[in-house]
Amino acid sequence: MAGKIIRIATRKSPLALWQAEHVAGQLEQAFPGIKTELVKMTTRGDKILDAPLAKVGGKGLFVKELEQGMLEGSADIAVHSMKDVPVEFPAGLHLAAILLRDDPRDAFVANHFLTLNDVPANARIGTSSLRRQCQIKEKYLNVEVLPLRGNVNTRLAKLDAGEYDGIILASAGLKRLGMAERITQYLDTSVSLPAIGQGAIGIECRLDDTEMNAMLSQLHDWETGLCVTAERAMNARLNGGCQVPIAGFAQLLGDKIFMRGLVGKPDGSLLYRAERTGSPDQAESIGRLVAEDLLTLGADKILQELFY
Repeated sequence: MAGKIIRIATRKSPLALWQAEHVAGQLEQAFPGIKTELVKMTTRGDKILDAPLAKVGGKGLFVKELEQGMLEGSADIAVHSMKDVPVEFPAGLHLAAILLRDDPRDAFVANHFLTLNDVPANARIGTSSLRRQCQIKEKYLNVEVLPLRGNVNTRLAKLDAGEYDGIILASAGLKRLGMAERITQYLDTSVSLPAIGQGAIGIECRLDDTEMNAMLSQLHDWETGLCVTAERAMNARLNGGCQVPIAGFAQLLGDKIFMRGLVGKPDGSLLYRAERTGSPDQAESIGRLVAEDLLTLGADKILQELFY
């Protein structure tokens, strides 16, 4: 093991680099003697900054190039935000570990308002997410939700330049970048249900790399893995990606897993919600049942209107 170099594929954004370095640190701590090396890549999602992600379409906007790197042998593993990871993996690759989840909540960031309740009518709220947009518009009918792209620093700079009255970001990202003080309000999950896998970091690698899989299994967090499994099962049944107005959040409460799901019209005029509780060994089926409940309510019509 000593002297082994593990090459980690990562995007170049500050947050992606933080995540890759976090995984590197965990590996080096768990396996003294190994070294890690970051292989920085640019994905299609990083290149297209002038259009909302939902308009760009396609799944895997932020992971495809990293996966190609592993398949071609220029990287051993790839580190992702779990909310960016498609349900399907290319042949030969799989999700080997999910780390302990950080704060899954969304955060409201503003310079002149303490909470979303304080923003005036016609306030300009920035978010790149249809999921966030539909939930904000449902509760705050008069605000104007405007698209917001770019990395965390770019988004904050646009807020500070007065282009928006407030923006919505993931709490975990701000905390990881040492910017928790910018958070004006943590949005309770009853106000803004998180994205599938939000706050969790996943590690992807080649199926046939036995040694690497064994090492990564040491970093896997059982509870986070269960919850994200339920969330991804819901997403798979709804055929959703990270650019659709779908939210899903599972929690282990005592000896039960509790899962909530949501599908909404981007304008907030109609939101469907469902929830299920069951034993942890049923995580996948609970996720599917939440999806079935949402489809029974009419979620498929919302999703079809958006993409067909």
